Amino acid sequence: MDDDARDWIAIRRAVVRYAQHRAGRADIAEDIAQEVLTRLMQVAETEQIGSIMALAFRIADNLLVDTYRRERRFDSDLDTEWQSDAPSPDRVLDSRSAVMVFQRCLRSMPPLRREVLVRRRLHQQACRDIAEALSLTPEAVEKHITRGLADLRRAMARAGVAIEDMA
Repeated sequence: MDDDARDWIAIRRAVVRYAQHRAGRADIAEDIAQEVLTRLMQVAETEQIGSIMALAFRIADNLLVDTYRRERRFDSDLDTEWQSDAPSPDRVLDSRSAVMVFQRCLRSMPPLRREVLVRRRLHQQACRDIAEALSLTPEAVEKHITRGLADLRRAMARAGVAIEDMA
């Protein structure tokens, strides 16, 4: 490492401390120091620099001002009052997954159980009407509904779908 390289390291450390003190944020200080060194090296290639530390701090000050202006503009562009009634993308994906599990489970049920469950839960038919239409007793209809719902709960649990989240 030559003397010139040690100077750049010292300048970088000084600019990081300076920018961190002024900005109060380490992430900005590192970025500012990087940009200051880049600009100093470009200037040093073509011009004689009287006080490299004074120029470094001046560049750092200008970059800090630019950063504050950019962040303030970005913050003012945000509408904090804006809300959407639409479900979040995660919620939509979870719901689609639940529907797929539900459909797969319904297709795998015995036909009579599926018919009873669909008539009761989707078409809101009374157990007595279902029993009469399918030549079953109301108790048999209740058993098919109970077993069908148990099948659905097990399928949802195996797929990792929380039923209470789907309400």
